[in-house]
Amino acid sequence: MLVEGLIAVATAGGGAIVQAAGTDAWAGIRSGVARILGRGESDREQAELERLDQTRAELESTSDGAEVERVQTVLVTRWQTRLEMLLEQLPNEERQQVAAELQALVQQVHSKAPVQSTNNDFSNATFTDSQVLGSGTQNNTINR
Repeated sequence: MLVEGLIAVATAGGGAIVQAAGTDAWAGIRSGVARILGRGESDREQAELERLDQTRAELESTSDGAEVERVQTVLVTRWQTRLEMLLEQLPNEERQQVAAELQALVQQVHSKAPVQSTNNDFSNATFTDSQVLGSGTQNNTINR
């Protein structure tokens, strides 16, 4: 059984795979995950590349908001499970190395994630009982 930290790494890895599909981070995570799961065997690595491409195709073919969310959840869980299974079967030293590689891939995806900004102008605002009277400035930045 995996310790909590390794489960968290597998969870983050599954999420990063799904998040990266269709973005600039895709090529890097695609090759990195295939290499990790392939364990040095070219046939296994090729099979993982095909699974990753199938994941991207599934995401791209889904357009309905609720359906997109459901498909994303299923795919994150699928990849999380695959990564957990890999980590469980590795000797401890190798497990730590693979976990570090997964963490690096997750960071790579997060560093390329789009930043969403919301700007509201509340110039000369007066705030009374949770109400905005007048206007002012509010800037929010969300990194996903």
